[in-house]
Amino acid sequence: MCPLMASQVAHIIYAEKYFKKYPSKINRDEFILGCVFPDIRRIDENVKRKMTHRAFDPLDLNFEGLTSFQAGWKFHLYCDMKREEILNKYKFYELEYTADFWHHPSKMLEDELIYDEYENWEKLAHYFNSAPHIEAGIGVSQETFSLWYAILAKYVESKPGDRSMRVFLSKQRNLSEMVNELAEAIDKLRKNDKVGEILKKVAEEIV
Repeated sequence: MCPLMASQVAHIIYAEKYFKKYPSKINRDEFILGCVFPDIRRIDENVKRKMTHRAFDPLDLNFEGLTSFQAGWKFHLYCDMKREEILNKYKFYELEYTADFWHHPSKMLEDELIYDEYENWEKLAHYFNSAPHIEAGIGVSQETFSLWYAILAKYVESKPGDRSMRVFLSKQRNLSEMVNELAEAIDKLRKNDKVGEILKKVAEEIV
C-alpha cells in the first residue's frame, strides 16, 4: 500500500523542521516549492500519482546530486512514508472516523492543528503567487504550475478553518463534489482530543 500523504501546510512545517535540524546550503524557497509540488496532480488529470510519488528511490534524506527543487520533492515523499510509520505506531487508524474519505479529513485537520508552528506564511504566500516556473520533467505546463501555487498561496495565507478548507478542497478535481461531506468529517475528528494529540506527534517526530 502506498503511503498516505500529508497535506500542504504540514509538508511546509516538516520542511522548516528539517532546516532547523540539518543546516544546509539548499535553497530554502525552491526546496519548499518542491516539497508541495507532488500534489499538483490534484488539479491536472494528466499527472498520475506514480509520476510524482514514485520519482525517487530510496526514500531517505540524501539529496546529493539533486537540485533544491528536486530535494524538496524527494523530501515530500520521504515525509509521506515517515508520517504513516508514526501514525501506525500510535494506532491512529484504530480511532473512529480517521480512515474516512481516504484519510483526507485527518490530513486537513493536521494542517489546522500545526499551522502556528510556522511564522512566515504571508511571505510564503507572496512567493507562491510569483513562483518561478521550474521544469519538473513530467509534462506540467507553466499555466498549471502557476495555478497550483496560486491555489496554495490562498490556502496558506491564514490559518486553515472550515471556510478556507472548503475552498481549497473545491479546487481539487477528485474532491470538489464532496466538500460538504469532507467538512463534516473534519469536524468529527476535531471533537476527538486523541486524534489531535497523535497528529501533533507527527510534526514532532518526522525528522
